[in-house]
Amino acid sequence: MDIINFDNTAFITIALWMIGSLFILVDRKIKNGRIIGNLLTFSGTVVIIVFVIILWIEIERPPFRTIGETRLWYAVFLSIVGILTFRRWNYKWFLFYSLGFSILFLIINILHPENFDKTLMPALQSPWFVPHVIVYMLSYALLGVSSVVSAWGLYLIKFKTFKLELLDKADNLVYMGFSLLTLGLLFGALWAKEAWGHYWTWDPKETWALLTWLSYLLYIHFRYRHKQKTIIALWILALAFIVLLICWVGINYLAVSGNSVHTYTN
Repeated sequence: MDIINFDNTAFITIALWMIGSLFILVDRKIKNGRIIGNLLTFSGTVVIIVFVIILWIEIERPPFRTIGETRLWYAVFLSIVGILTFRRWNYKWFLFYSLGFSILFLIINILHPENFDKTLMPALQSPWFVPHVIVYMLSYALLGVSSVVSAWGLYLIKFKTFKLELLDKADNLVYMGFSLLTLGLLFGALWAKEAWGHYWTWDPKETWALLTWLSYLLYIHFRYRHKQKTIIALWILALAFIVLLICWVGINYLAVSGNSVHTYTN
């Protein structure tokens, strides 16, 4: 990512997130620590958003084509979700989880830089391309944050300190993420019709996208019918996130992905 010096931007962003998180962590020991921490973490997100905007302008296309570019968007959306969740429910660990994974994605991009090409293949030159990818990345960010509840909840249950209110917070994130996931499927179908002439082709990526959608639908229905069965709900939420990860990145390592219409790079 050499066009506008991604490495420097990433290091500045990571530094702001980490220092801001530190201020929030010890906010009771430092005067106005929380305010300073909020400003720093917010500033870090603004820096990476500005980078994405400039990158978009420089390469003259939406930066959604490569895995590295999607990691970049995932870092942006995860940080946004983490900051908003912290502001709404005051869960520090939500914020640290979100920023931690955002930092991880930026570090992966630093270690594995990709060259940007201004051209887009014909299949990506569609008005549905941008909304399809954006709603998916945002939904993945929301569902990713909800997944930490499953791990944290299963941990708390072991020590009999789990509270149902925690799962209620996860429900809100899943509802929002699932809504965007549904829009992503619909936008993807419209994109497929314009690009390949069919709304649905049972492509490996499409199949796993449907499995992801069904997994979170199962969680929503289970929570609606069985509010008190916490452990099963947490396991469903955890397994749903594994399906999501396979859909997002895991499918690229399967042999069937070689014939996928969703393969855009060499």
